[in-house]
Amino acid sequence: LAFYHTKRNWLTRHVALEYASLFDVILPVLAKCGHPLPLGGTSNHFRTSVLRAAGGWDPHNVTEDADLGIRLHRLGYRVDVLDSTTYEEAAYSLSNWLRQRSRWLKGWMQTWLVHMRNPIDTWREMGPAGFAVFQVLMGGIVVSALVHPFFLAAVIYGLVAGTLWPNTQNIGEVFLFACQAVVLGMGYGVMMLIAWRACGVRQLTGFKRSIPAMPIYWLLITAAGWYAVWQLLTAPYYWEKTRHGPK
Repeated sequence: LAFYHTKRNWLTRHVALEYASLFDVILPVLAKCGHPLPLGGTSNHFRTSVLRAAGGWDPHNVTEDADLGIRLHRLGYRVDVLDSTTYEEAAYSLSNWLRQRSRWLKGWMQTWLVHMRNPIDTWREMGPAGFAVFQVLMGGIVVSALVHPFFLAAVIYGLVAGTLWPNTQNIGEVFLFACQAVVLGMGYGVMMLIAWRACGVRQLTGFKRSIPAMPIYWLLITAAGWYAVWQLLTAPYYWEKTRHGPK
């Protein structure tokens, strides 16, 4: 999946970077390795018998495509990525984007909760590697979105207060700080490198200049994530509509 009006504004540029990172880099690697992957909502192709064997779409899951991708893997089927592009419209206003993204994150929460009702069965059907990928992909993305601003605030406070680097000779505290620094550096660095690679694959000319601002976009995802948590508790099956048709 890709977008046909990627340069409309700042938001569409970052959505384009995110989509290119997912559909042009991450998902092809997962498919090549035979790992579980969430389906995109557009241009999926199934054998009818397989779709029926998997139980079809879950009408209660607001990202039924992602859930079906995980279910197919648990049943022993393989999902692959075709060398073909379907163009769609990116949400170009913040309110529209927030509704769409909160629905996606709520659906990923639903998917994780459903498949973790019996984690032993999920582990057995996915295998250790597939189970780990499922946790990192479906659970990790949601958790990271929710905790990112608190982690970032702690780092900023440490810089301002001068307490970021441990003023101690205690090897345990120094090691803990080093681990935290590595997590921060790798978390930001890996995603930015993936976006850099995606720009080349998708030929997003000029988009590499937007990569340093990705952490700001991630803070918007946090807002959508907490809104998704609230909706999961109050209206789990409500489908947030996305307005289409930019003028």
